[in-house]
Amino acid sequence: MTSTQIPGYLIGTWAIDPVHSDVSFVVRHLGVSKVRGHFGTFEGTIVTAENPLESTVTAKIDAGSIDTRNEQRDAHVKGEDFLDAAKYPELTFTSTGVRAHGEGFLVDGELSLHGVTKPVTLELEINGFGDGMSEGAKVVGFSASADISRKDFGITGGPAGAVVGDKITILLEIEAAKQG
Repeated sequence: MTSTQIPGYLIGTWAIDPVHSDVSFVVRHLGVSKVRGHFGTFEGTIVTAENPLESTVTAKIDAGSIDTRNEQRDAHVKGEDFLDAAKYPELTFTSTGVRAHGEGFLVDGELSLHGVTKPVTLELEINGFGDGMSEGAKVVGFSASADISRKDFGITGGPAGAVVGDKITILLEIEAAKQG
């Protein structure tokens, strides 16, 4: 896929705007419901290349910034049974490749979580390129998702692991501002 096939495509370096972005996840609880959570502190850089398939992304998430709307659960998830945020304060993602996939793209990369690095593929939708709020500013929007296994990253969940699903769906709504 070429840049001319992506409406408004712009080459450049983009900083993720945490105020207008969301990094969240969904996991099953007791096999009958889904619990959702968000990370409040994250940053990242996207580089859109002339050939979109040569674009890159790097991101860091503060493990301690998790919010599941329940302080007791948040403390447990930050603890040793799950994220162990004191020992592993960041989750990181570094792309290793981009592939065209239907109307969107697949972004292959390495996710580091809980001291373990594994390959993860994000399903990516480009929401568009446009004008920002300031004179001459440019923005871009993306939606992405991936399913991971918490056990692949050595997250057992301790005694609570029996009631929390293994599959975690990661959901990203990203707005980024063009730099320079």
